[in-house]
Amino acid sequence: MKKFETFTGIAAPMPLVNIDTDMIIPKQFLKTIKRSGLGVHAFDEMRYDRQGVENPDFVLNKPAYRDTSILVAGDNFGCGSSREHAPWALADFGIKVVVSTSFADIFFNNCFKNGMLPIVLPQEQVDLLMADSERGENARMTVDLEAQEITTSDGDVIKFDVDPFRKHCLLNGLDDIGLTLEKADAIQAFEAGAAQARPWV
Repeated sequence: MKKFETFTGIAAPMPLVNIDTDMIIPKQFLKTIKRSGLGVHAFDEMRYDRQGVENPDFVLNKPAYRDTSILVAGDNFGCGSSREHAPWALADFGIKVVVSTSFADIFFNNCFKNGMLPIVLPQEQVDLLMADSERGENARMTVDLEAQEITTSDGDVIKFDVDPFRKHCLLNGLDDIGLTLEKADAIQAFEAGAAQARPWV
């Protein structure tokens, strides 16, 4: 997993509430176990018509938002079924941060495991970021995980909270496998000792 670094990116407004995982990545695209290639299908039923033609009114299809890396979303983002393909699709599209007043628990946890930062803020601060994001490609926000700050295009600074352990994992690019590999020496020592103590196993 890549380390999460401070970046400045385009923010897109998505004020719908209860955006569920089926809206993020519809069920017909869950056949793969690869994390790559799903970005083209993110928000598929909103991005395309039945013939596969882009819907020009959908925010991420608009020229100003094609390089979006931050989503400012409505309440209860990522609800619905517990599909890990949802953060995979967003990450593959290029989303690094999602801001909302609340997230579904499983989606929230899966974001951290896939190198994405979900940020929970009070409604008034989400409203401020939503208004800023409506400026199109001029809405370039800076996200500093180390300082736990979002800086708007106007220079306003919004502080956010994040669990220290999850922050450590993102900053160091550690998913569950990476965390396990940090203990590789201890694991090998245990296995060597176990093999010597119980050679018949």
